[in-house]
Order: sequence, then structure tokens, then C-alpha cells
Amino acid sequence: MERPAWAPPGIDISVPSVSRMYDFYLGGSHNFEVDREAARKAMEFMPGLPKVMQANRAFMRRAVRFAVDNGITQFLDIGSGIPTFGNVHEVAQAAAPGARVVYVDHDPVAVAHSRAVLEGNDDAAVLSADLRKPQEILHSPEVGQLIDLDRPVALLLVAVLHFLEDEDEPGRAVAELVDALAPGSIVVVTHASYEGIPLTQEQAGGTVGVYRNIRSPLVMRSHAEILRFFDGLDLVDPGLVSMPLWRPEGPTDEEDPYAFSGFAGVGRKA
Repeated sequence: MERPAWAPPGIDISVPSVSRMYDFYLGGSHNFEVDREAARKAMEFMPGLPKVMQANRAFMRRAVRFAVDNGITQFLDIGSGIPTFGNVHEVAQAAAPGARVVYVDHDPVAVAHSRAVLEGNDDAAVLSADLRKPQEILHSPEVGQLIDLDRPVALLLVAVLHFLEDEDEPGRAVAELVDALAPGSIVVVTHASYEGIPLTQEQAGGTVGVYRNIRSPLVMRSHAEILRFFDGLDLVDPGLVSMPLWRPEGPTDEEDPYAFSGFAGVGRKA
């Protein structure tokens, strides 16, 4: 298997990666045939997966603009993936020049490509770290240099919590991160769920099985379970809803049915 010039040395390009599969769904080019093969298998069960990812990205951009409109100019994006057009730093810095962004991911391709994209941008950085170890993120040089934790921060946990199993204690990780944030900070979450998918649970379960087979279990949580990630926070209207329904910028009645898969919400720390 030929290694592309942009692929960091030392990574195993024979094993699929969820961030590179996500890149493929969005039409990106930083993925390998093994990622494309796994993504196509997942799409055999849920052909609308690219629509889900597009809705996810569109929500993220609206949430970033919401943060800026509320005076927040610091962003900590954990599980950031491979940068695509309209990423957090582009949206935030267009709305608020000088806005600071730290991206966090544990995929070497995502980290390497992020560094290339951010070259020359002194207000953005990327950190190789894992959501399961929040203290390593909070005490990293990258966060220390760019993020003032005594001022409000937008913490983005977009399409990442559903890759943490219950034994990984995702609630604990979120709580530790929120505890470190100043009052007025916001937490932005999207999460996969069987609720809202225009398929039976058995059909959608085929996609879940693909992710399990590549050793990146996709944990489908209920609305009530996802809501617990906002414990101690004030949910911003309209609450925890399908992604297109969170402060839409236009009519939603013509959205693809797959766009309503899963949930999105924003919580504010009092």
C-alpha cells in the first residue's frame, strides 16, 4: 500500500480511522482506501451518513457564531478531526479577528494536517491528546499559551462523545473540563442516537457494527442519556434537539431526513 506524501511517518495506514472516515463523508482527500472501504460499508446500512455529517458541521458553525455573538473569543475543540472548509478557526476568526482556537485530536493525520493548515496562524494551535485524559489537555502548553481559563471559553465536543464507551467515563471527562471553565463559558455537544434516524434500529445497527469491527465502537445514547452531559449547565434555547432545529438560519422542512439523526445542544456555565 503506497503511503501518500502527506501521511505522517509511523502511522498504520492499514487500520481505518474514524476521523479519516469523517473526512471521506465530507468529501475530503485526507483518507486512505481502508477508511473509504469502512465508510462505504457503513453507508450500505445508512446511505445518508454524509448528510448527517454535513448537518453536524452546519450546527457547529452556527454554535461558533453564537459564541462570538455572546462575547466568547476562545475555543477549545476536542475531537476536532481533519480540518475542512469552514472549520472553527475560520468561522471564529472571520467573526472576531484575534479569536483563539486550540484543536485537540489523537489521530496523527488529523494533528499533522491541522498543523499544516494552521501554519502562520498565531491564534490557533493543535494538540495531540485524548478526551479521556482531560487534565493533560487543560495543562498542555498549547492551552496555556492560547486559552485564558479565567475568561469564558467555548468547549466543543462535536461528534466525539459517542466514541467513548461508558467504561471510559465520558461524563467524568466532561465534568472535569467544565469544572476548569470560567462562568459564562459554553459547552457545545453533538451526539449520535438511534432516535431521529429514518431507519429501524436494526438497520442502523449495521452501521454501529461496522464501527465496532474497526475497534472504534459507536455508542448510540438516548436523548435522556445525552442530556446528562449538560448536568450543572443551563441549556440554551431550544435545548437538546435534532441538529437542523438548533437555531436554524433558514427553513428546515426541506432538510434531508438523515440530517435529523442524533442530537445537538449548547449549555452555559453560570
